[in-house]
Amino acid sequence: MVLPSSNTTATSSMAYPVSLSSLHHHPNNHHACFPPSKPNQDNTHKPIESPRISRRSLIFLPVPSLLYASSSSALDDANIPSTSAIDTTITDRIFMDFSVCPSYFRSDRTLGAELATCPDSEPLGRVIFGLYGRLLPLTTTNFKATCTSSAYRGTLVHKLLQGQFFVAGRQGPRRDKGEVQPPTGLVRNAETVDPKAFELRHTRPGTLSLCLGQNDDDDDIKLNPNYHNVEFLVTTGPGPCPELDGQNIVFGTVLEGMDVITSIATIPTYKPAERIRFFNDFAQLIGDERAQTARALWDRPLKTVYISDCGELKVTKPSLSPPSLP
Repeated sequence: MVLPSSNTTATSSMAYPVSLSSLHHHPNNHHACFPPSKPNQDNTHKPIESPRISRRSLIFLPVPSLLYASSSSALDDANIPSTSAIDTTITDRIFMDFSVCPSYFRSDRTLGAELATCPDSEPLGRVIFGLYGRLLPLTTTNFKATCTSSAYRGTLVHKLLQGQFFVAGRQGPRRDKGEVQPPTGLVRNAETVDPKAFELRHTRPGTLSLCLGQNDDDDDIKLNPNYHNVEFLVTTGPGPCPELDGQNIVFGTVLEGMDVITSIATIPTYKPAERIRFFNDFAQLIGDERAQTARALWDRPLKTVYISDCGELKVTKPSLSPPSLP
């Protein structure tokens, strides 16, 4: 094979790889795509210009990279659930009246008295929730049954993360401490293990969600074969709570009374000192059960906020928009 001379221009070496050069220098090769270059008078090879392609022919060229990019983006979009395709029809309306009991921690308070019988209750207002009964019928049924049976009446708002959400409905036998005793006849909620039940996100204030990831019921209660989770949370804003997504089931929203939710969110809470947090983490590390008991007091409102009354408001016609009061 005849090699080009040493003074071959840089343009020629860059224009043709080795495989193409070998084809150019073999005129007998029938698979050569271009004619061989001819030496000039200076014994150098002139670079052969690449064949020109018209602009119109470019539209017929294959573009596998673009096709791959478009197909991969389509797959990514398919993996993200579209909230517009989710049926968030409001089929039920539930009201809850929130109040403050100033005498809850007083020494002259009647021992064992329920919060619902607070003598100096200060009303905060009424909140009306709309429930997504078509999307989550089991969760909605249990929540509505707990409200209509007055099981939530006297329930304490036991946790408040300012700027995020508050939690109520902790289960237990102590009604004087604002714990809930679920009514009989609740259905077993299979939606808690259904991935489709977690598609809705906590994107705005006033989102009503069944508390699963942030549930703080005692372990002995959760191990009961007849256990039904009735603990719920409500986002207070002002922004979304993405840390709650995928862990809790969104099954409703606030229709009226968002000012009551905002007033609850402004109540100061108990914040342990850094030293107490350190010793609590160490106690939990060595398996001390008292660490979890002490941690239950964290983020508790310094005012006794409780549900003074609750019930159902009849919906004449299910709608996607918040219905008006009767």
